[in-house]
Amino acid sequence: MTSVLLMGPTATGKSALAIALAEALDGEIVTVDSAQVYRGMDIGTAKPDAAARARVPHHLIDLIDPTDAYSAARFCADATEAMAAIRMRGRLPVLAGGTMLYFKALTEGLSALPRADPGIRAAIDAEAARAGWPQMHAELARVDPVAAARLAPGDSQRIQRALEVYRLTGQPISSWQGRRAPAAGGDAIRVALVPRDRARLHREIAERFDAMLAAGLVDELAGLRSRYALEPSMPSMRCVGYRQAWRYLDDEIDRESLRQSGIAATRQLAKRQMTWLRSTPARAFDPWTPGLADAVLDAVRSALAAPPD
Repeated sequence: MTSVLLMGPTATGKSALAIALAEALDGEIVTVDSAQVYRGMDIGTAKPDAAARARVPHHLIDLIDPTDAYSAARFCADATEAMAAIRMRGRLPVLAGGTMLYFKALTEGLSALPRADPGIRAAIDAEAARAGWPQMHAELARVDPVAAARLAPGDSQRIQRALEVYRLTGQPISSWQGRRAPAAGGDAIRVALVPRDRARLHREIAERFDAMLAAGLVDELAGLRSRYALEPSMPSMRCVGYRQAWRYLDDEIDRESLRQSGIAATRQLAKRQMTWLRSTPARAFDPWTPGLADAVLDAVRSALAAPPD
């Protein structure tokens, strides 16, 4: 049995469409979202609520605490296990979300990179706190100019990983990235929600972020900070919305700046997702087409009925 991959930028209705597909096709949803894996981060990740999860089983949600880290490699392992269990029940895996790196890792295989080393990461973070990430980028340029040329001086997460790999192995990360482990995604029907109306997407993003603020995003983060030993450099706190709310709670920005910076960051995320989708083979649909669910369902049913190549 194959699987369905439902991809698209944020604020395009992927979650609702995934539920409609899963209900119609006797499926279960595997969430492809690097933020929804964190417990307690519900509002800012637009996590499906209890009613949605009661309608259709959802997998890979609430896996870890926000003090922990999650990776594409762990996602591939977790998703592969979830898909196998779904298929054993005679049901269809519907993989839905907006973390494009996870889709890429699952369908194309992972670079055979070494595992993260908490000690080395902590040392790099300490150096960055003293010297700044542009200086760490300069260090990366000396040991791995190929990787450094691809990264902005402020891209702390990727600079940290590239330096970590070099310090672990003595080899640049660019030399590791050509070595790929086998893909685990198998045969898949790929569906992409690709907005034609960019202005409407921007309106939807603004309305969605306003709704998160009204629902208590800031209070949610305050509660998380009281329960966990969180730092703004942690992957969970780099997520869009939480990063801006952290600055608000620390009195670095006011409420309107929180709103504007959160909307701007979400738009930037959507732009990166759209760029990735343009190079990804998939059946594309405009998310605001009348009768979208029926059109996508028809396309998926046709693909499921087609004989294998």
